[in-house]
Amino acid sequence: MKERILIADDDPDIRDGCSQVLSRLGCQITETSTGAEALRLLNKYEFDLLLLDLKMPDINGLDLLRTIREQDDSLPVIMITAYGTIQNAVEAMRMGANDFLPKPFEPEELRLVIRRTLSAKRLALENLYLKEELKRKEGEVCIIGQSQPLLRVFDQIKRLAPTDSTVLITGESGTGKGLLARHIHELSQRKSHPFVSVDCSTLVPSLFESELFGHVKGAFTGAETSKVGKFELASGGTLFLDEIANINLELQAKLLKAVEEKEIARVGSQRLTKVDVRIIAATNQDLKKAVQEGKFREDLYFRLNVVAIKTPTLRERRDDIPLLADYFLKKAGEKYDRPGLGLTPAAIKFMQGYRWPGNVRELENTMERVVIFATSRSIDVEDIEAAGLRPGDGYLHPRRRKDTDRGQSFTRNGRPLTLQEVEKEHIKKVLEHTGGNRTEAAKLLKIDRKTLRLKLQRWGFEEN
Repeated sequence: MKERILIADDDPDIRDGCSQVLSRLGCQITETSTGAEALRLLNKYEFDLLLLDLKMPDINGLDLLRTIREQDDSLPVIMITAYGTIQNAVEAMRMGANDFLPKPFEPEELRLVIRRTLSAKRLALENLYLKEELKRKEGEVCIIGQSQPLLRVFDQIKRLAPTDSTVLITGESGTGKGLLARHIHELSQRKSHPFVSVDCSTLVPSLFESELFGHVKGAFTGAETSKVGKFELASGGTLFLDEIANINLELQAKLLKAVEEKEIARVGSQRLTKVDVRIIAATNQDLKKAVQEGKFREDLYFRLNVVAIKTPTLRERRDDIPLLADYFLKKAGEKYDRPGLGLTPAAIKFMQGYRWPGNVRELENTMERVVIFATSRSIDVEDIEAAGLRPGDGYLHPRRRKDTDRGQSFTRNGRPLTLQEVEKEHIKKVLEHTGGNRTEAAKLLKIDRKTLRLKLQRWGFEEN
C-alpha cells in the first residue's frame, strides 16, 4: 500500500520539488498552501506523514503542530523552514515533531528523513502487533488429529484459504475455532501480514469501538493518547472476531458498515481510513436462531456467513484423543519438569469413552492436572479419575450395552446357577459395562476395589 503524504507549504516550488522526489519513492502526495486547508484535509483523510512548513500565511506552523497533536499524537510530522534555528528545532521537537529539515535541502536529505520517519512508524505498528501476538500465543497449541471429521474441515480450509471470502466458524466452546482461523490465515495470500484476534466476549461495550476502530486523543475521559484500532493493526492481513454473537445490536450496525465499506473512523474523529482486512468470525451460538429472536442483525449475519465451517466436537473425533492426550501430557510434563510420562491403554480407552463437554480445552486441562497429581510415570485410569474426570453422566463408553441387553440368565445347561456363579457372571457383566474400569465397577457393585481385585484373582481374571 502506498504511503500517503500531505505537504503543507506556501512555497509552490518547495511543494513541487518535494512532490517529485517523494513520488519517485512510490508515495501518494497531496499538496496545500495553507494551514487551514491542511487541518481540513487531516480531519477528512488518513495520512501517513505530514511535511509542514514552519512559516505559513494563515497559521504558524508550531500552532498548527500543537493543534494536530491535541487531536492525533501518532501522525508523523516533519517540520521544514527557511528560518531554521536550533531554538526552532528544539521547540518543534518538544511539541511532538518527529524531525526537522531546514531549507534549502537536497533531495537525498529529504528522502533520508522521509524513509527514516516512515520506517519508525511501521516499526511502532509492528511492535504493537507483536505485543498482541505474544499475548495471544500464550498457551496456544497446534492443530493435532487425523480423524475423518477433522480432515474434512482441513479440505474445506484448503479450498477457501486462497480466497478473500469472509468466513464464519461455528462450533462448541473448546473445539479450536481460533486455531482454525489462524490456519486459514497461514494458508492465505495474506500470511505475511498480521493476524489480529479480538475476543468480543471480553470487551466492555463502551470500549468496543475504541478497540476495533481506535480513538484520537481526548475522544473520551481517559483517552490521554491516540490509539490504533484492531482494524488498522490488521491492515493487509486477517481480523478474527471471536464470539461475535456477544456484541449488541448498536455495535453490530457499526461493524456491518466497516465490513461493507472497508473504511473506519477512529472514535472522536470524522476522518475516514481505508482498511484492507479479511474478516473471519466465530461463535459457539446459533446465529440463525439469534436472528430469528432479533438478537443479531440479519444483514450482518449474511455478510459474515459467506463461507461457513463447523468445527467437530471431540466426541466426533474420538480417534484423535490418543494423539491429543499424548501431546498435552508431554507439554504439561515439560512445564512441570516431569518428563517420560505415558498413558496406559486402559487410560486411553477410558478417555475415549468420556463425553468431553469442554472438548479439546477440557482434555488439555485434564492432562495438566494428571501431570500435577500423578504418582508414577505410567498414567492409568485411577490417575485420570484423580485429576477430576469422573464417569457419571459424561461417560459414554462405546462398549456400554443397551438396557435391553443387560438382562442375564440364572440357569446354565438347564440347571440353576450357584450363588458364586451368579456373582461371577454379574461382576463380569458390570466390568463389560464399564469397559474394564475396575474402579468404576467397584463403585457400581458398592464394594471397595481391593475386594473386587481379590474376587477376580480367585476366579482367575488377570489384571489388564
